[in-house]
Amino acid sequence: MDSGIKKWVVVYPVYINSKKTVAEGRRISLSQACENPNCIEINDCCKHLKLKCAVEIDKAYPRDFMQVGRVRVQLKKEDGTLVNPAITSRKQLMQKIAELVPKHPDRKKKQEPQATTSTSGTSSKSGKGGKKKR
Repeated sequence: MDSGIKKWVVVYPVYINSKKTVAEGRRISLSQACENPNCIEINDCCKHLKLKCAVEIDKAYPRDFMQVGRVRVQLKKEDGTLVNPAITSRKQLMQKIAELVPKHPDRKKKQEPQATTSTSGTSSKSGKGGKKKR
């Protein structure tokens, strides 16, 4: 089984994170990406899409080793047929996951109390920048 997992596609949370740039590792368009996804959410989304998946929490994203964890997903079976005919490519998989992550049940719980704090926190930061005077 372990040799089979090696052939599965790897999805790092960075690939579908709207907070990251393409240079930082985002693989899908900003309009399709979701905000700060994690491995558990990606794993749950893959299960929802009826795909076999495995979280590798000890692995890190090479460009940013502080981003720990990745998910391996089985797109094709051993004989080369698709596990889920609706998903034919890595990109399509990432787009589907990014679409599902905001609807994740754990997310809905977190977002309700934080709705007011997150907007006020970001607006106070704007306007600062440039060179500091000595």
